Amino acid sequence: MIRPVPSRRDTIADDLRARITTGRIGAGERLPSETHLASQYGVSTATLRNVLAVLQAEGLVEKAHGKGNFVRRPAHRITYVGGGGRTAADAALSITVHTSRIRACGHLAALLKVSTSSALTEFLCLSHEGEKPHSLARIYVPCDLAPAAVLRESLSYEGVMTRLPELRPPLAEVKERVSARLPTPEEATTLRISSALAVLAITRQTADTSGRVVEAALLVLPGDRADAVFTTHYVTDEKATER
Repeated sequence: MIRPVPSRRDTIADDLRARITTGRIGAGERLPSETHLASQYGVSTATLRNVLAVLQAEGLVEKAHGKGNFVRRPAHRITYVGGGGRTAADAALSITVHTSRIRACGHLAALLKVSTSSALTEFLCLSHEGEKPHSLARIYVPCDLAPAAVLRESLSYEGVMTRLPELRPPLAEVKERVSARLPTPEEATTLRISSALAVLAITRQTADTSGRVVEAALLVLPGDRADAVFTTHYVTDEKATER
């Protein structure tokens, strides 16, 4: 069987990848300029940029406009706990919350099972690692379950997540849909990630005992720093076990 000959781009990417993964070029260290690397490897600047695009998509390199290309520091991982659980973030992460009143339309009206133009409260939650965005969550709640007074009281993420459950009836069902996809241009810009880096997209619906959807959440977790954990509990028939 004849194996294809690696392209020049792949050969250079392999070399730089090895230098990064073995620590010869350390995390946070700036790579030589694109012109210098192109000259070093004997290729055009366009080819060298294709190489860097491959490494950026793999999460090994990040480009800072006006500063150059840097070896990316390993991101703290975040774990999404299924079954209505919240994301469990590393202590190094901080979360900012921006609230706004919006009207339900399109997919939000369908997700929350409300009529178009129904009043909703949106909680835009963006986690940061230092100054860098880390993950994104949009949480939508009917306005009667998130009155303005609560928004003034709970300015922190922890405060919001503590107060909201106190205002809604007992929960009966949580539906979650998890998919891997490429980020939208807006998500890539907000999270400062490559448009070629897959994200874990989670859509969650939470309903009370009457069947009313009391919360909907859209979470976007970059694939290089996210895990999702789901646990199933089985009910054992004690009588059958005793036989």
